[in-house]
Amino acid sequence: MCGIAIDLLNYALSVWNGKLGEVWNLLTISPQDFKGGTIWAVIQTVHGTLQATGLALLVLFFAAGAVKTCGSLAEFKRPEQAIKIFVRFAIAKGMVTYGMELMLALLEIAQGMLSSVIAATSEAITDNTLPESILTAVDECSLLPSIGVLAVSLIGMLVIVVLSFMLVITVYGRMFRLYLYTAISPVPLAAFAGEPSQSIGVSFLKSYAAVCLEGVVIALCCVIYSAYAAARPDVSADSSAAMQVLTYIGELTFNMLVLVGLMKGANQVTREMLGL
Repeated sequence: MCGIAIDLLNYALSVWNGKLGEVWNLLTISPQDFKGGTIWAVIQTVHGTLQATGLALLVLFFAAGAVKTCGSLAEFKRPEQAIKIFVRFAIAKGMVTYGMELMLALLEIAQGMLSSVIAATSEAITDNTLPESILTAVDECSLLPSIGVLAVSLIGMLVIVVLSFMLVITVYGRMFRLYLYTAISPVPLAAFAGEPSQSIGVSFLKSYAAVCLEGVVIALCCVIYSAYAAARPDVSADSSAAMQVLTYIGELTFNMLVLVGLMKGANQVTREMLGL
């Protein structure tokens, strides 16, 4: 039974380490390369389709903005006012037409920040492994205590595996939000054509920037977790094997819960940074 308990714990830690590595891969991979680029091809198709809608809304926002900005036809004929309105229209037209390039440029800036964080802290990332003291205590326990060790190990394994999947699902959610923002971008970007509606486009770009920066915050959370988890749990060697395993799993899952909670709150943190 002791061997089974150790195998369960090693399996749980291997799943966690694997999912943590998958998180790093998801943070560094570009949307164009994710899943072989098949999803990106669909996003490009949707984006191109919505460009027609964006151009139609562009005219609508422009007309509404011109009417509200200029109280009369005489004011609209003023050269400085006319130039201002049509420059706004031209900028909005360019943002709708080249929205894909704009979104990718913002993402590349965030990815550059992320690469700098990873390059500076790569040595701080370490895998979780069972301490030798736990292995020794489990190997030396008799038949009856081994039942308790097995039960604790089974529960710990289930908790760690669930947390592992919650960890990677959070990062998958960020990736799909990047796709959604890119696909529908022609519609909110068309709002820049009118001064009264430009707040829609500004909010959209700030929200997209928050999603891009979320990857940097998630990476920092992983680095902080690795540095925090590098200190081995304080397990008393005088305790029973079951209690040692329980103490170790308790402290380990607490650290994992903190990381999962921080990653789930990364989007909120970036939104607060941008005043959203």
